Amino acid sequence: MRLLRNFTRRKARTTLTIVGISVGIWALVVMGSMANKIGALVEGGSTYFADKIIVSDASNPVLGFIAFNPLPLKTADMVLAVPGVAVVVPEVSLLLDPEETGRNGFGLPDFISGSVAGADQGREAFELSVAQGRLLTAADEGSNVVVLGSDIARKFKKRSPDTMVIRGHEFSVVGILEPTLTAPDTTALLPLEAAQRLLGENLPLMARRGLEPHELVSQIVVYPDYGVDVESLATDLEGQFDQVQAMTGGEFDEEIGSTTALFNAIILGVALISLVVGGLSVINTMAMSVAERTREIGIKRAIGASKSRIMREIVFEAGLIGLIGGIIGLVLGITVVLIANHLGRSSGTILFALTADRAIFAVVFSAILGMAAGLMPAWNAARLDPVQALRHE
Repeated sequence: MRLLRNFTRRKARTTLTIVGISVGIWALVVMGSMANKIGALVEGGSTYFADKIIVSDASNPVLGFIAFNPLPLKTADMVLAVPGVAVVVPEVSLLLDPEETGRNGFGLPDFISGSVAGADQGREAFELSVAQGRLLTAADEGSNVVVLGSDIARKFKKRSPDTMVIRGHEFSVVGILEPTLTAPDTTALLPLEAAQRLLGENLPLMARRGLEPHELVSQIVVYPDYGVDVESLATDLEGQFDQVQAMTGGEFDEEIGSTTALFNAIILGVALISLVVGGLSVINTMAMSVAERTREIGIKRAIGASKSRIMREIVFEAGLIGLIGGIIGLVLGITVVLIANHLGRSSGTILFALTADRAIFAVVFSAILGMAAGLMPAWNAARLDPVQALRHE
């Protein structure tokens, strides 16, 4: 009760201090959730590109998800003949909406990925699972069927076994993927033959190189033999074939990982600056509180209160301010994250990924910050001379 009485002695000042802490924790929760989302995207990309090589036309963006210029399908057989190559999987990649020009807002664009199911022969480490229906099988070749990523299914309000029009063609939705927080969430998986047909319809004649749609692919996924150095094999492929590029997981991590780490450091730095300001306001509030209670502290010391007890009282009071500010900031942060994600679902743009450990960390950190900010005022209070404190007016 005494702690609560001290806590509410200067309501306006305490409230303003709590607001300062709340803003800092709110920023930490929101920015941290954004960093989580970015991290999930990068981690998913690293897992997808690990231990494999993506061969595509050299004129395509090196780290692009969509290969705009196709390769002849026969290139896959030529790549398979290269020593060190174990399995090749021809793929077709297309934007789901041809009117889009790239990334969908902050995240990844909605796109089509076509390949023969099971062609990887069990080499693919990035496993997918379905929330509804089933995954594609090799028997689906020649059929207009699709498996939708969770974000696309939610965006277009599709379930299995609905139908969906993709680039003017009707497809039967045979499955909905479990959320992965990365690229598959915005992917429509098609049989290779159906994807090749869509690719051919959207390519100018010059880009087809005189080939029919069933003779074209966007890229070739290469799985090396066990023990083969991926980087060396990628170099060999680029050396043996003209006008192709071979991207490895190392290149993805180097280019995307370093950029993401810098971006995350910036957004978390902004949140930490807000927290520092909140911590300084706690120091100011507690210092003023100690000054106002100098005589009271002197009386406590005179009747036997130890220095450690005085310090604990001040530190706990500061910690309570931090805890309340942290809880309020967490509630505000969760509200913003939920509202922003809800508004973004219609366009498939999910900006934030708030995790339980991030939420718990925010509240605990806030309480610790408050206690740490109260240490200096608490130390000054404990050092007060009882006789001089009693004379204080």
